[in-house]
Amino acid sequence: MRHVGKMEFKEAFNGVNFKSKLKNKKYAKFILLDQYGFSQVDENIFKELVDSPITDFIFFIASSFITRFKEHPNTKKHIDTSKINFDDCKPKERHKIIADYFKSLIGNKEYYLHHFTIKKNNNHYGLIFGSSHTLGMEKFLKVCWRKDKLSGESNDNSHNDFLEGTLFHNPLTSNKKEEIKVKIKSKLLSGEITDNISGFKYTLSELCQPIIFTEVVKELEKKELIKRTGDLNYQSVNVHDCKKYKIETIKKK
Repeated sequence: MRHVGKMEFKEAFNGVNFKSKLKNKKYAKFILLDQYGFSQVDENIFKELVDSPITDFIFFIASSFITRFKEHPNTKKHIDTSKINFDDCKPKERHKIIADYFKSLIGNKEYYLHHFTIKKNNNHYGLIFGSSHTLGMEKFLKVCWRKDKLSGESNDNSHNDFLEGTLFHNPLTSNKKEEIKVKIKSKLLSGEITDNISGFKYTLSELCQPIIFTEVVKELEKKELIKRTGDLNYQSVNVHDCKKYKIETIKKK
């Protein structure tokens, strides 16, 4: 059944009909919020979306507006800008900083939040996506990495890579990928990550597709630095359905 109508955002969001659907655990929901600026998705709305069962959401936010009017009372009414520090950051980094602010509101629960920065003229805007399920995060990351093959985060070269057509451009890797691979190697060799499922979830939390984790596993296996036991496989998509294997470090004699 489809319902179309015209209402103020808060009236619609707080309506009995919408609330009952949002809290329903029997079916999945996707919430798209195309707010003008940043006035609708405040801390309370964000937390309610995060706490809603089997619900993915995505909302637009005008990051440049928050930067420009950080100290304005109307801005502080919607966002606690005392927790956001733009000092010494570049304009293209500001949307990530705002996304990190929202991420800090989640706490310790297992949840996936991603952002995508959109530069238009001299302003930076962006999307923020949230999901409590690995599959939701996988799907969004797939789209982001298709749009931005270097970092999956931006249309403004967020990690300062050598771009296509420049002398040192390498289409097979990027600064973001190499940075995350180093982190994964460290966690595997230190014993902090001991199975593929936790490794995939860590990789998703670092805003990379799960295949990055499998590439590192293959590299360390080849160097005989780790060994896998259990139901061995190299599946790296639909990780919620992956069969689990354990990973142990190999101590050199």
